[in-house]
Amino acid sequence: MKLTAPIYRLKSRARKLSRENRIRLHQALDAVAIAEGFRSWSHLANAWQPNRPARSLLEALAPGDLLLLAARPGEGKTVLGLEIAAEAARAGRAAWFFSSECTEAEVQRTLSVSGYGDLKGARELVIDLADSVCARHLMSTLSGAVPDSVAVIDYLQVMDQDRAEPVLGHQVEQLKRFANEREVSLVFLSQIRRTFDPAQTRLPGMDDVRMPNPLDPGQFTKSCFLHGGEILLQPMPASA
Repeated sequence: MKLTAPIYRLKSRARKLSRENRIRLHQALDAVAIAEGFRSWSHLANAWQPNRPARSLLEALAPGDLLLLAARPGEGKTVLGLEIAAEAARAGRAAWFFSSECTEAEVQRTLSVSGYGDLKGARELVIDLADSVCARHLMSTLSGAVPDSVAVIDYLQVMDQDRAEPVLGHQVEQLKRFANEREVSLVFLSQIRRTFDPAQTRLPGMDDVRMPNPLDPGQFTKSCFLHGGEILLQPMPASA
């Protein structure tokens, strides 16, 4: 059964319905799912699960990969990043989600709405909501990570906001060496410049990534761009 809109847009529709009609979110989600032809939101989520982009992206990650996952606000990159971490945990891989932007309640709500509210039998998904997300903290926290672990970082541009930390380019270099040595995969959520114009091109690219400080894009092994429900995953050319 084909959906009338991407999942993240259906979730936004449900949140709006919840606010406007003053009903609980789970009731609004069920109402949206019924309008899509499903019995309930859980029925929709389970039916859609085999085709989840998160699963495809996780399967594309190799040990040592650095994936840049970028989109404008409201396009679902944070939700997708969290789903990648949840998929990894469900697949038995050690998984982390680092964020200084989300609250615990927001993370748990997103997991529940996305169909990951019950991860029984799965490996633990570690939610790290430290005030500062930087290479030093990431490497310290992941020091005991086993090969094939996955960590999602929300998000790239906050990593050097603290001036006590090295510049962003140096931090990513450190993390690339760390990922290669430990054989772990790192997913960096990233902002896109406001100048990106979907009327000119359907999807953003590396030139549209917001880079307040210099960073060699060749440090990443793969990139993934989102817009309007479309997703483009591609390998990055090696850094010179």
